[in-house]
Amino acid sequence: MILAAGRGERMRPLTDRTPKPLLPVAGKPLIVWHIERLAHAGFRDIVINHAHLGDQIEALLGDGAAWGVQIHYSVEPQGALETAGGIANALPLLGGEPFLVMNGDIFCDWDVGRARIPEQLAHLVLVDNPPHNPAGDFTLEGTTVGAGGTANHLPTLTFSGIGIYRPELFVGIGRGKVAKLAPLLNEAIAAGKMSGEHHNGRWVDVGTPERLAALDIDLRHAC
Repeated sequence: MILAAGRGERMRPLTDRTPKPLLPVAGKPLIVWHIERLAHAGFRDIVINHAHLGDQIEALLGDGAAWGVQIHYSVEPQGALETAGGIANALPLLGGEPFLVMNGDIFCDWDVGRARIPEQLAHLVLVDNPPHNPAGDFTLEGTTVGAGGTANHLPTLTFSGIGIYRPELFVGIGRGKVAKLAPLLNEAIAAGKMSGEHHNGRWVDVGTPERLAALDIDLRHAC
């Protein structure tokens, strides 16, 4: 599942007329980088949720045949349902097995082919803390994810926006309900049902026009 329902307030005015996942990076929409990476790794069914200007997303991507995948759309109301609410709303499309989820507004070279069924309720990909999130989100000891803060005196890492989840994590959220992901993750951590890994490669939270422009330059130079 690619999360693409956010309004992209920090990206305005770029997102006033274009949904954030369709903003171009090195010659193609950001979301296409995700689809290409998933297709290359062998994924064939992709769910995309959308709300703000979602018709543009469907018009550009269609059914996914151009990339050899089948795209299913989970439509949300204006304002969207937050991350956990959006995933819960899409569960009928995702099926009863664990699934990979990634934010549509990131760029990451983590090998999606490494995705495996987690033994726990969730498995998170964590990255080094960027300048805009110096405090981090979680700790990682081996493969065990812990809560952030200073309680356990471990260095923190930032959640990349990429995770593998079991559907059971979202069963308490009704379809169409607004719900954030962080409380669910914290509950899973407290129950000892969260694993994770540290990705040392390229990761960008494309959250501002400045970061979008910098990523565009970096990728053009890399090509």
